[in-house]
Parts: sequence; structure tokens; C-alpha cells
Amino acid sequence: MRKLLLSLAVLCTMAHAYGNVKLPKIFTDNMVLQRNKPIQVWGWADAGESVTVQLNKQSKKVKTDKAGKWTVTLAAEAAGGPYEMTVKGKNSLAVKNILIGEVWVCSGQSNMEWPLSAAKNATLEIQAANFPEIRQFLVQKAIASTPQADVAGGDWKSCTPETAANFTAVGYFFARDLYNKLHVPIGLIHTSWGGTHSETWTSREAFEKSEEFKSMMASLPRIDLESYAAQRKERTTTKLKEMNIVVPATNVAAWKNAAFDDQSWPTMSIPGAWENQRLDGLDGVVWFRRSFHVSDADAGRDAVLTLGAIDDIDETFINGTSVGKTVGYDQKRTYRIPAGLLKAGKNVIAVRVEDTGGGGGLWDEPAALAITTASDTRTPLAGPWKFYVERVADGGGSVGPNSFPTLLFNAMLNPLIPYTIAGAIWYQGESNAGRAYQYRTAFPLMIKDWRSRWGQGDFPFYFVQLASYEASRGANPPGTSAWAELREAQRMTLALPNTGMAVTTDVGEAFDIHPRNKQDVGKRLAAIALNKVYTQGNVYSGPSYQAVRIEGNKAFVSFTEVGGGLVVRDKYGYLRGFEVAGEDKKFHYAKAWLQGNEVVVASDEVAKPVAVRFGWSDNPWDDNLYNKEGFPASPFRTDTWRGVTEGQTFTFE
Repeated sequence: MRKLLLSLAVLCTMAHAYGNVKLPKIFTDNMVLQRNKPIQVWGWADAGESVTVQLNKQSKKVKTDKAGKWTVTLAAEAAGGPYEMTVKGKNSLAVKNILIGEVWVCSGQSNMEWPLSAAKNATLEIQAANFPEIRQFLVQKAIASTPQADVAGGDWKSCTPETAANFTAVGYFFARDLYNKLHVPIGLIHTSWGGTHSETWTSREAFEKSEEFKSMMASLPRIDLESYAAQRKERTTTKLKEMNIVVPATNVAAWKNAAFDDQSWPTMSIPGAWENQRLDGLDGVVWFRRSFHVSDADAGRDAVLTLGAIDDIDETFINGTSVGKTVGYDQKRTYRIPAGLLKAGKNVIAVRVEDTGGGGGLWDEPAALAITTASDTRTPLAGPWKFYVERVADGGGSVGPNSFPTLLFNAMLNPLIPYTIAGAIWYQGESNAGRAYQYRTAFPLMIKDWRSRWGQGDFPFYFVQLASYEASRGANPPGTSAWAELREAQRMTLALPNTGMAVTTDVGEAFDIHPRNKQDVGKRLAAIALNKVYTQGNVYSGPSYQAVRIEGNKAFVSFTEVGGGLVVRDKYGYLRGFEVAGEDKKFHYAKAWLQGNEVVVASDEVAKPVAVRFGWSDNPWDDNLYNKEGFPASPFRTDTWRGVTEGQTFTFE
């Protein structure tokens, strides 16, 4: 997973001597407060100071405790506004343009972080995003080793074409559907970070009470992140010396030139994140070089260079001349090579890549890397490239949110509690797929932890089941898939009360972990909320496995959530995505067809089926079982045989 590391400062717990009355950063102009529930307001001042909070026609007075903390519970308010809140102690604060409506926490990893500007049809969507009563509080990225009293930063923005580009795309489409149905203000508290696993979003206390994790937590020290960062940087420098790489480098200005001798540089296979190869744990600047051949006919003519996505920032040179710069780990690089730059014979590409945190390098699919000349000659560029490190990031650059558990809970979630909310939507799991079995415990643990700490009961918690993605860059053998096991763990989490799951296997992209179609994701999450929270009576789910019975060489599968009935999305009526196995546990692709609201599954290679699986692969792109309302069926299996991720557990350095 790729991510932009914006802040690695260790946040210090607020001192007890405050002087003037203060509010958390989430209580700022343009905020949205939750309707029809008691409203929690808190802050800090001098110990024993009287503080008065006024909102609409309410006024409440409270004294701070010995630590200078105060909390007020205002009575529930109906949807409306704008209002102004005043907070008075030795000084006076005013929070203006407050709306009251529905407030949802939006959290997870990069697919929740994914901005509207990068979604499908982004230009048109942004132009139409004129919903000033939909507002987002974007939590600034930060990590902390202990629970913090306030977030590092953030502010509330009203949704207009000028601001919408930076809204979470999933959150925006979710909010837009709610707003168009409910016609009340919608507030989104957006706290997410790409590439993060669930353990970093869970509190230390929750782990310590868990049979699964308490032994792990017993070995977790109280962390000084600044010291840890320095140690990581020192270890990285030592590893580089073993590869004859000395940092900081000298003679860097010559690296872009075609004549530069890079024979002594080490080699890396491109594409692929460098953390997964020879530069584990490195954040900083790395150069990549390789040569390619140009024919006499194409010499001096223009060409097009494509490098796919690069994490995070690149500048690319051809024969020493810059042909483009791009910022953004998710942005596809396409650079025009002007006429006169290419020469007959050997030419050299040099790419300077700066990684600010997490994965780094040229990471797209192999087919994305190529140069196409004027004669339409296409030269693939995937393969071995020379590389050298210019510098290692200063400070805590090598410490990320996944370095230890709890770091994002401490810095980006705890400070938001107990802000009154309607519920939470969550899109995460890609980073946990390698230990999907443990996610059966880790994910429900996180949800219960949030609910316990918020003190607002079992508030709605709706999540996205992983989209299709060919993470292995190849087809899974029948019956095996870590991503399918993660989807199964997500489906099992529905056993928790007041949860819901949006199935998205039909919106994934085989070679992009970030599907651009966030519209359907938000729409399906909103459908759950509209049914379960706002009692709209709508269908909100696709077919969900219920039971299987075996008759001869056929398996008959029944479902719940069939809505108006099962349908096959295929013009020829073929039902795809099913596999069956006999007692030998070997799965075979199967024929399947509808019989009423059951699916009949059979294979000529399995005389006596004992197990059925559906959509059991990283990339089940061809699944086509839906209900009439257009919701896809969730992947499932009828067996409990050992999985490929069983026994894989969370560890930290």
C-alpha cells in the first residue's frame, strides 16, 4: 500500500496549566453536530475554573477538574442551523456557522483516504459537488506512542466545487446519498491513512484484554518514537554500506546524464516497492537508471514515456534532460519526450524518486512501463534497473503508523472521542490480508474497542468488503486466496450487532489496489445506513450464503438477502465464480445455474461434492450473481478447511 507520510512528530500530552479556555481542534467554524442525541462538548482551562457553554437556546456551566479538563453534555437538538457556540471562562471563544445533522466517522486505509479528485469521472463529480451542508473535518496525519488529548490539526470544510477535490471519495458519495434522501446536514470526520493495518487503530488496553494479543502487548515497550526513528535510520545506513552505498551521496548532479557510469550501482527489479526488495524500511530519495535502444528512423523524433504510478514524487530525465515531474503515489506518469532529445542507439532514463513514508518506488503493473516512439515501436521497461540512494529521510522518516500497534488510535482517533456521532464507515483490510485468519479477531476487537470508548452504545459500524484485486499478479490456484480469507473474516464480523458490509468485488481493478469507482462503494454503504439507521425500507445487501445441501453430484445453495430474487448478469445466462470439491479437498471450476432462489452447482470432475466456494480468489472479477436490486453476492465457502493465512500473526520490531 502506498501512503503519504505527512507528520511523524510525537504528540505530547497536553500540559495541565492551560490559562485560557481551549477547545479541541474539531470544535471549529463550519462544524456539524449530531442531531437528536445529547451533544458532548469538552476542552481545557485552569483547574477549578468555571466554564459556560452556550448553543442555540441552551446554556450549561461546569468547573474544570484538577487536570484542567471540562466536559459538558448539551441536550439533543433537531437538525438545523447555522448556529454559534460560545465558550466562556477567563476568556471567550466563538464557534460560528455550526450545522446540526448527521455525523459519520470515515476511517481506514488508502481506499477511504482516496480523494474525490482521483475517483472515476472526477472532473464532472467535482463540478457537481455543490453541497455546502455536507462538510468534512480532515484529521491531520500523526502518530503517537500514548493516547493524545487533541489531533495534530484539521478543519471543517463545506463541500463546494472549490473544496470537494480533497474530500474522501467514499465518504462524499456516502454523504451525498444520505443528503439527497434525508435533506439534513451531513458531517464527515475523515481520519484515515493509506497502507495501515487495523492493529494501529486499536488501543493498547483492548489488546491487553484480548487472549489473542495480550502476550504480544506484554513485550511491547513504552516507545520513544524519536529514539526509535534514529535507531531505524542508523540500521538503514549500515545496510546501505553493505551494498557499497554511502549516504549522503556526492556527485548527484551527474546522475541524470547519459554519460554517467552507473556500472557500480546495484540492481533492482522494476516495478515493485523498494521496501519489498533491497531497501526495506527506507524513506528518502533513490535514483533509478536504465538504457533503451532507439532506431535510426526514430532518432530525433518525439516519443511517449509511461512509468505507471510512482510513490511518492518523481522527476524523470531522458539523456540528462527533465521530461516531467509528478507528485502523488497514485498518479500515473506519462511524459512526452520532445523531438530532438532521442538519439540513435543507446539512450538513458534516470528517475529521481522521493518517498515521504511507507512504500516507495515504481510500483505499478509491468505493462505500465514502456516507451513508445514515433513509429509506434513500443519498448517495455520492466526488468532490472540500476539504483542508488541519494539520502535517507531525516528525523522520523522511517517510523510509520505500522511500526507498532496503537499509534494511529493514539494520535488520530482517541482525540475525537467522545464527539457525538451517528456511526462509522470503514474501508480497510488490504494490509491485513496476509494474516486474514487473525483478522477474525483483530477487526471485531477494534470495533468493540471504539464503541466501548465512545460510550454511545453499539453505534452503527459499516464497512467495505475488499474489492477484486489480483494482488499476486497471477491467478490463484482453485480454492486458495488470502484476499478471499480476508473477505471471509469481514463477513464473519457481521456477527457483531449493528454492523453492515458493502460488497464490492464487482468494482475492483485487477492491477490497481485503488479502484476508481468509489461511487458504488459510497452508494452501497449509504444503502445500509438508509435502511438500518434511517428506516427507509430499501434493499441494502446482495445475496448472502445461507446453507447448502448435496443431492447426488449436485450442490444446492440457498441465500438470504435475495431482495426481489436472484439474477445472473450475463447476456447468455452463464453463472460464474463457483468451485466444488470432493473429499480430496481439490477444487474444480464448476457449472452453476439458477433454480428459483437457489443456485445449483456441479462439476463433471467431482462425483460427490462436499464443499462449494464462490468468488474464492484475489480477483473474482467474473462473479455475476446478484439480486434484482443490483447488489452483488458476497464471496463464501461452505467448508472450514485450513486456509493459506492460518497461523500468520501480527508482529512488530
